[in-house]
Amino acid sequence: MHPEVAKLVEAGRINAAVGERLSQVAPGCYLMSKSWGAGKVVSWSLRDKKVIVDFAEKSGQEMDLQFVMQKTEPLQADDFRAKKIEQIEELRHLAKSDPVELAAHVLQSHGNSMTLDAFEKELNGPVIPAADFKKWWDNAKKLMSASKRVVVPPRRTDMIVLRTGGMTPAQALVADFEAARDLKVKAKTLEAIAAEVHLFADDEDTLRRLYEDIEAEVKRGTRLHLGNVFELLLIRDQMAASSKVQIAEEAPRLSEVIRSEYTRVSEAIAGMSAIRQREIYDAFPSAFGGQWVEKLMGVVEKAGARGLGEIAKIFEARGELAALEDYLRRAITRRSLGHEALIWVCREREASGARVFSADVGAAILNQLESDFIADGPRKSQRLQSLLGEDKDLLSDLVSLMDVNEARNFGRRLMECPVFNELDKKSLMARVIKARPETEVLVSGEDKGKEEELLVSWPSLEARRAELQELVSVRIPQNREDVKIARSYGDLRENFEYKSAKDMEKYLNSRRRDLERDVARARGTDFKGVDCGMVNIGTVVSLANDKGETYQVSVLGAWDSDPEKRWVSYLSEAGAALLHAKVGDQVQLRDHDNQQQMNWTVTKIEPFAS
Repeated sequence: MHPEVAKLVEAGRINAAVGERLSQVAPGCYLMSKSWGAGKVVSWSLRDKKVIVDFAEKSGQEMDLQFVMQKTEPLQADDFRAKKIEQIEELRHLAKSDPVELAAHVLQSHGNSMTLDAFEKELNGPVIPAADFKKWWDNAKKLMSASKRVVVPPRRTDMIVLRTGGMTPAQALVADFEAARDLKVKAKTLEAIAAEVHLFADDEDTLRRLYEDIEAEVKRGTRLHLGNVFELLLIRDQMAASSKVQIAEEAPRLSEVIRSEYTRVSEAIAGMSAIRQREIYDAFPSAFGGQWVEKLMGVVEKAGARGLGEIAKIFEARGELAALEDYLRRAITRRSLGHEALIWVCREREASGARVFSADVGAAILNQLESDFIADGPRKSQRLQSLLGEDKDLLSDLVSLMDVNEARNFGRRLMECPVFNELDKKSLMARVIKARPETEVLVSGEDKGKEEELLVSWPSLEARRAELQELVSVRIPQNREDVKIARSYGDLRENFEYKSAKDMEKYLNSRRRDLERDVARARGTDFKGVDCGMVNIGTVVSLANDKGETYQVSVLGAWDSDPEKRWVSYLSEAGAALLHAKVGDQVQLRDHDNQQQMNWTVTKIEPFAS
């Protein structure tokens, strides 16, 4: 207690508690004010009840004694804030010589933890020049991380913490993992730990504790955070491979989680790096044994373009690439391959996807774009649409694989596709025409008035007429109402419902024009009385090849294609190749599984029985 204050207490003028507090604001003492910051008491007058304080921003500040006692807090002489008043040069030297010790000093003065903003405010300017602070801080973070003494959070909203208790570096790392708030942060923390697994060489018990922590997080997080769980398991296995401490027999394995969560694997890892995805897909043989090819094929269309690239590498490395190529070709022919897989096929058309890339890819792309356009919900094929515009050679590479009729049909569909605006259609068609000049008539209009009559079956003609009638009487009127309702929602620039309704309006009107043109050109038939002296429209053709294989196909009307029934339109590539052939003639047909032309001999021609 200050001597002057002790006299007042002895005289009974103040009690001991007040005397203790009064001694804390005696000359030479340090204090903290919310308004002025840290300061040092220069002098006081107990008779006048006045105190003179030197603050960093203002020296010689006269203050009321009672106010000082009530509104300030005492600071110890070794408190960082107190040292900034009279020992600033020493702190500046410490900032240069030992940034970690300086940080520890700041944190000790604030109860061992504080926000990054508060930490920066203590140092930036008074101790470290503002112009140098960022460079100093970047270096200090690395030193703190290496020392394990100070925990620097990944986000500014979290606290910077001074470790206490004399932990080893390995124990400090595990404490970081345990302190992380969610699985995403835990995975990043574990990745940093894996880079320093050597620190556990003399502390195997701590590493076992970490393995147990990981096991607990895996069990808790598998249902809601599967992607993060996969990362934890991958990093744990990486650490186990680099250390003497092995994983417990009962601990969960990556292959077990893949097997139990098979249907969710691709979705869970979609945002991971290609390396991480590869590591997970590489575990499929361990997870599924002899069924791994089938199981890995089952996630192809959910894997995304990046994931499919890694899956292809796995199939190739294990000698199973032909199985993947066969699957992709069949999916393309059926028009069932998803937009992400189509993106991969197009991007890899000169490399891994060379044996899959075919003329059918063009039709598959347009099918995806049109189906996505008319479906409810957000557009999923936007990246596929963008690829057509950004890859300057894609369209020319596609149409170069087509015959004249296929190229013209593709060009016609491209011009009618509702997802493209008029300017984009012209730009894309320019590339098609440059590669296949025969398609120019689609733009120039030279073929107008020369459209041939279409021979179609009566059922297919009635189906087109019914579709046209539904468009005119139901869908188009309903769409007009949808446009009106959407317009009433306001601000058309940010009105998704309005834009969606207007896009649908364009599609419906385009489809109506197509149907009206097709129905006007169509001539219905029941295929009776057909001449079977050669292949004609309405005949069933039997074929055989040199291998002894037989095949039967029906050549029917323009709208009668049905692969499952082996019906082909006379306008298709196969139909055009068969027309007018006679028994004994050889024809070439494309094998859609491998895209190779195969020779077949016509062995029999019969009338089609409807």
